[in-house]
Amino acid sequence: MRQPPMVAIVGRKHSGKTTLVVRLAAELHRRGRRVMTIKHGSHTFNLDPATTDTYRHYHEGHADRVAMASPDKFALIVRWDAELTPEEIANRYMSDADIVLCEGFKASRLPRIEIFRLAAHPTSLIAEHPDGAAPYLAVVTDDDAFTAPDGVAVIRLADEAWLGTVVDLVERSAGLAPL
Repeated sequence: MRQPPMVAIVGRKHSGKTTLVVRLAAELHRRGRRVMTIKHGSHTFNLDPATTDTYRHYHEGHADRVAMASPDKFALIVRWDAELTPEEIANRYMSDADIVLCEGFKASRLPRIEIFRLAAHPTSLIAEHPDGAAPYLAVVTDDDAFTAPDGVAVIRLADEAWLGTVVDLVERSAGLAPL
């Protein structure tokens, strides 16, 4: 299995991470890329309500894995004792992706793009940890006065072409050849 290129989209709560991941994924798909995403959650989740058979398979039957299959999609719920890294998840389940976008995973060493909206928070993550362990590719921001450390692009949401600029950066950093 090959490790697909990966980029983490990070930011504080309610800063716009999901919106940025969705916009990036849609534009990468429009450009002909096979995009896959991983969303990090800090608490457990259920894909189906307690009244479904698959819920019962998992909770009452204690199945280690439950697959849900329908004519148009497939889901696999895997029970684990230790959380996998985004790299391990991508290697096991997404090796055929052109690019994997990860929402969250601030503690990972993945190349990252931070969404920082002054309208949501007074400071960015990179401002508090400028020498963090993971390489920053860019900060996407609504703060006209924001500056980043050397080598980190600042992409302004006020710029009409901001999304294309971010996607171009993601494609270059992932080593994706033009289509």
